[in-house]
Amino acid sequence: MARKDCPLCEGTGWRPVETDGVRRVTRCDCHETARAESLLKQARIPPRYEHCTLENFDVLKDKESGRPNRFLERAKLYAQKFVEEYPTDFGLLFVGPTGVGKTHLAVAVLRELALRKGIECLFYDSQTLLKAIRDSWNQDSRTSELRLLQPIADVEVLLLDELSAMNPTDWVKETLAYIINSRYNQKQVTLITTTLSATDRPRGREGRAPSGETLPDIETSLNQLGGTLRSRLYEMCKVVEMYSDDFRRVIKQAAHTFHVE
Repeated sequence: MARKDCPLCEGTGWRPVETDGVRRVTRCDCHETARAESLLKQARIPPRYEHCTLENFDVLKDKESGRPNRFLERAKLYAQKFVEEYPTDFGLLFVGPTGVGKTHLAVAVLRELALRKGIECLFYDSQTLLKAIRDSWNQDSRTSELRLLQPIADVEVLLLDELSAMNPTDWVKETLAYIINSRYNQKQVTLITTTLSATDRPRGREGRAPSGETLPDIETSLNQLGGTLRSRLYEMCKVVEMYSDDFRRVIKQAAHTFHVE
């Protein structure tokens, strides 16, 4: 696909070049640019996160030390290395409390893969996906629309945002198991973000985030998805822990001002 307004190829996808007095044509750069933009559009990244890049990910400083938050620094580094070294045989599982930038980093990885490496990617909010599957249920045949699940199972890189691990119903467990197991068996890369609860922590494993809040317990939370699914997520993804202050509360809320203020 070429740009129709490209001044070099005039929309043909081929531009003239001259080598040693011989004129020929070669593929125009706009072809790859247009393809990358098409892949980014197909990724279905919500408008809220369209701006998210690795460059504009803000590594907050810890209040006590004044130094960049080590969890966020490491998470950003992992995201950068993942893009650089792709293709890989594993994905990334971003975990931590609300507002630390999990979705920002995951979307940034998706953007880089589509724009820089021409990889087919797909973003899905887990709750929206589950609702769409539930709403598509065919009461006559008792089957769910495969047209919803097939792209999710087939796409090269899938981002499941806000995978809930808190008290899921049996139907949610079964549906998530179908998606995860399908991609697991095909060795397809999956990116996941999940907000973990700080409740029901085992005794002796207390910890504090830079904000002073109790750290979530990954093992306890993922156990609620079932032992098999939890084990496969560990095999499929590198766990990236992110603990910090809520960026939306600390930074975004302060930015919401009126001209009269």
